[in-house]
Amino acid sequence: MLLKSDYNYDLPEELIAQTPAEPRDSSRLLVYDRKTGKTEHRVFRDVKEYLRPGDVLVVNNTKVLPARLYGYTPNGGRVEVLLLKRRDLTEWEVLVRPGKKARPGTELVVSDELSLTVKGVTGTGERVVEFHFDGVFEDILSRVGSMPLPPYIHEKLQDKDRYQTVYCKTDGSAAAPTAGLHFTQELLGEIRGMGVQIAEVLLHVGLGTFRPVKEEDLTHHVMHSEYYCVSEEAAGIVNAARREGRRVIAVGTTSVRTLETVADENGLLRPCSGDTSIFIYPPYRFKCVDALITNFHLPESTLIMLVSAFMGREECLRVYREAVEKKYRFFSFGDAMLVL
Repeated sequence: MLLKSDYNYDLPEELIAQTPAEPRDSSRLLVYDRKTGKTEHRVFRDVKEYLRPGDVLVVNNTKVLPARLYGYTPNGGRVEVLLLKRRDLTEWEVLVRPGKKARPGTELVVSDELSLTVKGVTGTGERVVEFHFDGVFEDILSRVGSMPLPPYIHEKLQDKDRYQTVYCKTDGSAAAPTAGLHFTQELLGEIRGMGVQIAEVLLHVGLGTFRPVKEEDLTHHVMHSEYYCVSEEAAGIVNAARREGRRVIAVGTTSVRTLETVADENGLLRPCSGDTSIFIYPPYRFKCVDALITNFHLPESTLIMLVSAFMGREECLRVYREAVEKKYRFFSFGDAMLVL
């Protein structure tokens, strides 16, 4: 049986990063070679030393919405609303805390510009709501919403752009694809100058990031679906690399999940979009990804399970223990790992 508890490890609380590194590419980088099992300890900007001409870096260009809202019931009760997934122009799936204040039919006022009505409840407990507003929803959201930082970050974010990648484009995520936070425009320029191609895919990070694995038997865990899109351009870049034996390097678990959702048995992509609920855990045969840049993830999370599938569970946990001993910074604003 595949057990959730097999992916646990001890992490001192002081190693949970509360603020992002400054500058972005000054975070630490643990490099792990799957062939030799050796590790190296570098700084993130050194990542270019492990890249070579012809490599393809695949990045997720999603943009985090200021998706955390605070509303009030007619009785004055305060409610937190987290946007998860857009259904149409006015309708969204959201998380509401406390849920007992958001029964179907409840109206919540966020500001003079924005209110919402709870329309229903999904099978997994999220609320379906309809927003009421005049004007452009995203513009209003930028004024009344706040960045949905994970609950383990207690420091106030001074610059909201630090929870965005420098290449973000398309609004829609409830959390950042955090492996990409380490790149600067200058570093990306140097990487392109080396002859490395960059392919952009899209996956809007949703509830799966926040939902813990509750089932001890992993085969019973159900991932929340997230919207993805692979363009004709991105598919062409990746497919040419695959056919020519060049490396495809995924930046972050969201890029991995997008590629592995779309890839056929030969690792080739087709341009498409849709919803994915792919759950990658050992044993898994990767079809498209040759190397991975990722952060250090929560114990017993679907993310550490994906990384374990890529580098082996025992090796993953051994390397995590080494990162703890070396006092790497963990989670969203933490340090990075390159798995070759």
